[in-house]
Amino acid sequence: MRSNRPYVQLDPAVIEQARQMDLLTYLQHYEPSNLRRVAGNVYCTREHDSLKISNGKWYWWSRGFGGVSALDYLIKVKEYDFVEAVEILTGQTMADWKPPPAPKKDEPKVLLLPPKNKDCNRVIQYLFERGIDYHLIQECIADGTLYESADYHNAVFIGKDESGTPKYAALRSTLGSTFKQDASGSDKRYSFRLLAREPTDTVHLFEAAIDLLSYATYLKCEGKDYKSESLLSLSGVYQPRKEMKDSKIPIALTTFLSANPQIKTIVLHLDNDKVGRLCTATLKELLQKDYKIVDDPPPVGKDFNDFLLSYLGIARPKPARERSDAR
Repeated sequence: MRSNRPYVQLDPAVIEQARQMDLLTYLQHYEPSNLRRVAGNVYCTREHDSLKISNGKWYWWSRGFGGVSALDYLIKVKEYDFVEAVEILTGQTMADWKPPPAPKKDEPKVLLLPPKNKDCNRVIQYLFERGIDYHLIQECIADGTLYESADYHNAVFIGKDESGTPKYAALRSTLGSTFKQDASGSDKRYSFRLLAREPTDTVHLFEAAIDLLSYATYLKCEGKDYKSESLLSLSGVYQPRKEMKDSKIPIALTTFLSANPQIKTIVLHLDNDKVGRLCTATLKELLQKDYKIVDDPPPVGKDFNDFLLSYLGIARPKPARERSDAR
């Protein structure tokens, strides 16, 4: 399927969008009849039974090569040229594509939220199975910081600015998929948070919204008032730069600290994996001159949800069977 079309310069953002889709997700959406489960989370294609898909990667054993993304698959297996493969994955035709005008620096981002479902039943069930307190879930739904999307039934975690306007949204699948992403136009300065009822001089940091809710649930279980604490998620953390001077403090934290000059203590509840520990060490180095830094990772497991499940004696939910509409 090689084409002889003239060279087309692609927008790097479009290329990056195409690279994001893994092969399993692509087959579920675009070639469902070509997908066959082998065992557990291992799949193959009906066209090539030696092409195995597992853990976000694929390998064609009879040919001796593999890849990670659906883009790799379309180029190496289907033999589309690069531009055709990007067109298939993004739905954009590149022949007439022109770069969009660069936004003005002061032009605000427009948050594109997915439509709301008529209820939040799947989100409630998903979070409840993860050990999150039922009343806490209901409170988040009531104040508009959590809802269920109508299209793919994702959990949508909302971050609001000082005026209460939604500025950020993190999407997470409730259907057994590993899908996670920020909604288009999300402003990471305003990530998901639960703020203290009254001003406090301490802020607790988490990598993700579910870790934050897990910690709030733990406080409730211990008979403590979680509303007396300010809890802030960072919407994921980054791999620190080798040179400390080149590392940056997450913008969600700098924005919060700027708006809350009374903060004196920062408690880090980051994950117990390599990136989480490196990020903890980096933030301690960057912030310790101006704040008291407390390193308080989850006592058990990789993250605070792992710890909560262990604390409650709940087995970690097994991934549900992947569905074609899971995103």
